[in-house]
Amino acid sequence: MSALSGKLTKKLVENLGTGRHGDGSGLYLVVDPSGARRWIVRVTVKGQKNRKGAPLRTDFGLGGADVVTLNQARERALEYRRMAKSGLNPRFNAQREIPTFEELSRQVHIDRLPTWKNAKHGQQWLNTLRDYAFPKIGRMPVDSIGQPEVLMCLSPIWTEKHKTAKRLSQRIKTVLDVAKSKGFRSGENPVSAIREGKVLPTVKAKVQHHDAMQWQEVPAFYAELQTRSAMAANPKTSHGSKSEPVRPVSRRSFGSETEH
Repeated sequence: MSALSGKLTKKLVENLGTGRHGDGSGLYLVVDPSGARRWIVRVTVKGQKNRKGAPLRTDFGLGGADVVTLNQARERALEYRRMAKSGLNPRFNAQREIPTFEELSRQVHIDRLPTWKNAKHGQQWLNTLRDYAFPKIGRMPVDSIGQPEVLMCLSPIWTEKHKTAKRLSQRIKTVLDVAKSKGFRSGENPVSAIREGKVLPTVKAKVQHHDAMQWQEVPAFYAELQTRSAMAANPKTSHGSKSEPVRPVSRRSFGSETEH
């Protein structure tokens, strides 16, 4: 078990600052400026040369430190070193482990931290997946998720929490798109297929109604309306002008009915 020992500890992995931190035997913890933490291993492939004729030395990613523990990283690094020592290039010979939906989701969240509007928005992105997707498909490898699995997440909340369901579908789609870009899955994104096939029902926006008025309040309400109408009809009162006394008007003031 001595091969699994190293310089780093769990506490150091969680707290080390920006930079590349060696554990020994070619294993490094890389901490990005964004705070993202990932593992890489550097190996020299026996008998293979680079373009300059020097021994072929290559770095390989082993996954994010949030989903790959220190011991797991050491085990994977040991596997890569053994292959390199045997003259096998790990790039073509290592058995590629397919991440689960939750593992990749958390990695996507970390990778996109610099792009969120604020920390709250970034946490909401992950919380939606945590609440509605992880319990059902979180442990599934990303290459085994199809339309039935996506529908398991969306259908229960599609009508009752439609806005949340739409956000959830977009976030599931993002994770599966990333999985395809990294070679973990192939074919059409099941979220896109569900949308294009109109598998889920159309949900109409709910009409927002005002609270009904109690019948006891109706007389006072109409009395207030009449007062407001009267004030609006009188330009003097509506502009706050002082009213003047009404003067009597004689018929002569308008002339005779026969005048033109």
